[in-house]
Amino acid sequence: MKIKVQSMGLTPHAPLEEYLEKKLSKLETFYDKIHGCQVYLKVENTADKENKTAEIKLEVPGDDIVVKKTTASFEESVDLCVETAKKLLIKKKEMA
Repeated sequence: MKIKVQSMGLTPHAPLEEYLEKKLSKLETFYDKIHGCQVYLKVENTADKENKTAEIKLEVPGDDIVVKKTTASFEESVDLCVETAKKLLIKKKEMA
C-alpha cells in the first residue's frame, strides 16, 4: 500500500511519519485490497487544545473510506482514525 502524507501549516517530523506508516500498514491485515492511502494532517485555527486533525482516505474498490478525527495530538487523532477505519474495512470485507 502506498501512503501519501500531506500536512497543512506544519512539517511532520520523522517519528510522526514512522508512526503513521506503522499504524496504517496494519490496516492491510483486515482488508487486502487497499490500493493507496492519503493522510492529511492539519492544525485547526481554534483556541482549543484539541486542534490537531488527522484525515485518512483509504482507496479501496467501490467507495473510498474517509475518516477524520480531531484531538490534542496527531498520534491520538491517527489512532482514532485507524480504529474507525479498521471497523469499516472489516464491515466492507464481510459484505463482499
